[in-house]
Amino acid sequence: MTQENMAQETKSPRDTLLEVFGFPAFRGSQEAVIESVIGGRSTAAIFATGAGKSLCYQLPALHLPHLTLVVSPLLALMQDQLAFLQRHGVAAASLDSTQDRDTARAIMDRARSGELKILMVSVERLKNERFRHFLRQIAISLLVIDEAHCISEWGHNFRPDYLKLPDYQREFGIPQALLLTATATPAVIDDMRAKFDIAADDVIVTGFYRSNLELLVHPVETETRLPALVEWLSPRQAPTSEPGSQAPTIIYVTLQQTAESVAAALAKQGFSVRAYHAGLDSETRDQIQRGFMSGEIPCIVATIAFGMGIDKGDIRNVIHYDLPKSIENYSQEIGRAGRDGNPSRCLMLAGRDGLRVLENFVYGDTPEREGIRHVLSEIADAGQRPERQWPVLLNTLSRDSNVRLLPLKTLLVRLEMHGVIAPRFAYLAEYRLRYLEEPANLIARFQGERADFVRLLVDNIAMAKTWGTLDFERLYQAGVDAQIDASRSRVITALEYFQDKGWVVLEGKRMTDVYEVRQSEIDVDAPTDRLLAESHAREASEIERLQAMLALFESDTCLARRLGDYFGDDSFQGGNPIAHDGVGQPVQAARDCGQPVQAARNCGHCSVCQGHVARLPAAPALPELTRHDFERHARPLIQRHQEQLGSVPGAQRVAHFLCGLAMPIFTPLKARQLAGFGVYDQRPYPDVRAWVEREMAAAG
Repeated sequence: MTQENMAQETKSPRDTLLEVFGFPAFRGSQEAVIESVIGGRSTAAIFATGAGKSLCYQLPALHLPHLTLVVSPLLALMQDQLAFLQRHGVAAASLDSTQDRDTARAIMDRARSGELKILMVSVERLKNERFRHFLRQIAISLLVIDEAHCISEWGHNFRPDYLKLPDYQREFGIPQALLLTATATPAVIDDMRAKFDIAADDVIVTGFYRSNLELLVHPVETETRLPALVEWLSPRQAPTSEPGSQAPTIIYVTLQQTAESVAAALAKQGFSVRAYHAGLDSETRDQIQRGFMSGEIPCIVATIAFGMGIDKGDIRNVIHYDLPKSIENYSQEIGRAGRDGNPSRCLMLAGRDGLRVLENFVYGDTPEREGIRHVLSEIADAGQRPERQWPVLLNTLSRDSNVRLLPLKTLLVRLEMHGVIAPRFAYLAEYRLRYLEEPANLIARFQGERADFVRLLVDNIAMAKTWGTLDFERLYQAGVDAQIDASRSRVITALEYFQDKGWVVLEGKRMTDVYEVRQSEIDVDAPTDRLLAESHAREASEIERLQAMLALFESDTCLARRLGDYFGDDSFQGGNPIAHDGVGQPVQAARDCGQPVQAARNCGHCSVCQGHVARLPAAPALPELTRHDFERHARPLIQRHQEQLGSVPGAQRVAHFLCGLAMPIFTPLKARQLAGFGVYDQRPYPDVRAWVEREMAAAG
C-alpha cells in the first residue's frame, strides 16, 4: 500500500468529498452507495439521470488499496469523466483505440506500478487476450460497470459482450463489483443482482420523480406536427438580440433524414438550430456538441446518438418529435433536462405513426433459421478436427450466414452460455508493414542467428511500393528450409519490437476470434430451433416494451407516478408541484438541485394532472397490398436472387427487403439499388411478411 493510500485510509469519505472533489455534502443516496463499496460489498446503484452516479466509484477508488477498473460502453462518456477526475488531481486514465502504442504502454506501466487509481476501458477491449493477460498481472480492487442495464437481455440496449463481465470478474480475481445505471426495471435489477451475486440490501435505488420536470404529452397528427412544434417553440426559442438568452433545447427524432428535415424547416422559421446524428463526420458532430454546450447553438434536432455523456445543467426543453424507443430511453432522454434544478419541460408530440418504424427495427434483428443453422454447421465441422478450434472472422461469418453483426454476437454469446463453444484467444489475420529504417541497416543491427532471422523476414516480405504484406505461411516454410524459427508468434513479436524502436510501421486488421468447440458431436437442428425460439422470445419482449411505452403516454393517471411505477419506485409519497404563471410557464424552482424527491400520488404538474389525457393519433390507413404490388416490388429481388445465388429467397428475406431492413446478403445482391427496397417501411413488418408468404405460395 502506498503512503497516499495509507493517508486516504485515515480520512472519512466526507473528508475526501470536500478535500478532493470540493463538494460540501453528498447528494441523495450517494453516501449509502459509497459506504457499501468501501465496506467491501458488491453494490448496484440505480440512480435517476443526473443524480451523480459517477461519484459513487470515483470517491471509493481513493479509499480502496488497488486499481478500480471501469467498463463503459461509450468512449465520449469516459472522456468527460476522465477530464473531471484529472481536474481534481485523481490519477485516472483510459485506454482506447485512438492511442498510439507508447501512450498505451505508459498507461499500463502506471497501472502496474500502483500509481494509477482508475482505469477506464470499453467492454470490447476485454476481448483482447493480450489486455486480459495484463489485467491478470495487476491487483484490482473494484470492477465498475457503467450502463449496467446492458447486461440484461430483458433490459433496453442489451449488449452481448456485457454478458461476459461476471466471468471476467472471476478470471481477474476482482473481489467486488459496482453496477451503475439510470434505467432498470425490477426484472432487470433482479437479473443484475443474480449475475454479480449482489445482496438485496446492497441494491440502492433513488426515486425517479424529478419535481422540476414538467411531463407533457400533446400528440398531434403527422401532417400538423411540424407547425405544432414551431408554435410551441416560438415563445421559448424566439430569435433575440441577447446572446445566450434562448432556452437550450433538444428535439429527439428517430431517423437521420428526419433530423435534417426538421432542423432545416426550423431554420427557415428563424430558429438557431442544427441537426445531429451518426451520419455526420466526427469533426462536425464535435463542433455541434461544443456549440450546444457553450450556448452558441441553442437548439439541436438529434437522433439518440446525441446526449450520452452530455453534462449540461441548463437544458430547459427536451422534445420528442418521434416516439422514443422505450420507456427506459424516454426516462434517460428527459433526464437530461433541468439538471440545475430549475423548471424544465419535457414534451412528447408523437403519434402512433412512428410505431411501425420502431417495431420493424425489432423484427429486423431476428435472424433467419438458415443463418443460425449455418453458424452451428460451421461449429459442428470444427468439432470434428483434432484441435477442435473454430477461427471466426465476424464480418465474414456475418456475410456467409446472413446474420447481422449484433444478432450474430448475441448468438455466439448464447452458444457460450449453452456450453457449445468457449473463447480461447484472438489474433489479427492480416499484417502489413512499412520500413522507416533501410532493410540493410535493420539487418546490420543484429548478429548471428538473429541477423539471419531478420534477413529472412526482409527477403520474404513482398513489398509493393512502400507497404509489404506478411504471408505467415511463406515465412514459416522459408524458416523450415533455413532451419530458423519463423513461427507466427516469433515474427509478430519481432515486428512489434521493431515498431517500438521506430524502425517500421506495423498495421494489423481482420481480427480473428478463436473458439474451442466443447462438444465433438453436435446435433445441429435441435440447438438451431432452441436459439431461434430464444430470438423470438427476445423479439416479443421488445414489442411488449413498445406497447408499455404507448400505455404510459395514454395514461389517465399521473405520468410521473406511472413512470415511477414502471421502475418499481415506491417512494412516491409527498408533493412538490411546479407553480405556473399566467401563460403556463413554470416559475417555481424545485428543491434539492433537481434530484429525485418524494412526491404526492399525483405530481400536480404533468399534462394528466393538468387535465389533459392523451390519445395518440393512429397511423394513417394504408391501401391493401395486391398481386400487382408483389410483382412490381418483390419480383425483381426474387429474380436477382435466383440469378446470382441459384435459389429463391424465403419470405423473411423478401419482407426485410420490402421494409428496408438491412441484411448482409443485400450487399452482394446490390438490393438497395432495386426500387422495391424499403418501399413498405411504414407498414407493419408482420403484415408484409404474411402477405409475401401468401403471394409466394400462390405463385408456387
